[in-house]
Amino acid sequence: MKVLYGVQGTGNGHITRAIALTEALTELKSEVENLEFDMVLSGRSPEPLPIEANSFTWRQGLTFITSAGNVQMGKTIMSNNIPRLLMDIRNLDVEGYDVILSDFEPIVSWAAKLRGKKSIGIGHQYAFNFNVPMRGEDWLNTTVMRNFAPADTAIGLHWHHFDHPILPPIVDIEPDIDREIERDKVIVYLPFEDAEQVIAMLKKCPDYQFYVYHPKLVDADDGNIHRRRTSRVTFKDDLYSANAVICNTGFELISECLALGIKIFTKPLAGQVEQLSNGAALSELDYATVTDNLFLPSIEKWLKSCRSVRVTYPNVHECLARWICNGTKESVEELAEKMWRDVEVVRSSSRG
Repeated sequence: MKVLYGVQGTGNGHITRAIALTEALTELKSEVENLEFDMVLSGRSPEPLPIEANSFTWRQGLTFITSAGNVQMGKTIMSNNIPRLLMDIRNLDVEGYDVILSDFEPIVSWAAKLRGKKSIGIGHQYAFNFNVPMRGEDWLNTTVMRNFAPADTAIGLHWHHFDHPILPPIVDIEPDIDREIERDKVIVYLPFEDAEQVIAMLKKCPDYQFYVYHPKLVDADDGNIHRRRTSRVTFKDDLYSANAVICNTGFELISECLALGIKIFTKPLAGQVEQLSNGAALSELDYATVTDNLFLPSIEKWLKSCRSVRVTYPNVHECLARWICNGTKESVEELAEKMWRDVEVVRSSSRG
């Protein structure tokens, strides 16, 4: 079985899901004859990844430009090379593959569609094909989201099914690990905000130790502020011992926090419909504290009194890997019903 897997690389969540799913596929190689997969990653510069793929193809793809927590639409339009994107779609060879997967990756999705090849979309964005909580949408945003990376079989992932055939999130953590939680430890991951402005604010809250991850920082410790350059390895180690997380409203990190029972304070990226809608879902589910502004009094109040939520999600990546290797015979509706069957939500009223 030969698999082509396209991954949108603009967010670390897509990469995390890809690592989890490919690891699950790799574990099934002994059961599936000639199982191998080729990867196409776009929207991200080439870098070493812990993925044992047969081949990697890196492409520019599409990405959003942000500044101080806001999407800059003018710069986004000017920075994306549409002719290059169209050429990459035209030149991508999708013949000879038994399965074509896309985690909201436009080059693989459109190459398959234009050549009449069936494709499977697996990702959070495909959940928005259904009637789930939304915020900030308009005709243009809805059209772009539904046509950005089309798929014949769209498998949406979300924190709740909202009475639709949506699957739980792919969570690449060990929720049952024996965690030694540091009650004053707070992870801060706000890659779309000004890191130094955030740090200046958090210095005024000396009762907590803030581990601030940002792509523009270098590792350094200064009182209650611990600057950290973005790293998947050290970030996950810190996350396991954290009591709280302050972050933008991307899907994967919040999924990990919910699986671990870590309380969440989140600010959606302004002008980004996915994050705004994630915030609407978290508010409706009462899973996190959602804000439009990073004000210290609000953060201090949340740190002292906010309840945490833990959700027992199944190993979705393992189920999907086996589903793919078994020929995708079960319907998405059957998959969803099976995966949500044993999900439990536990709310804690303990104070931070």
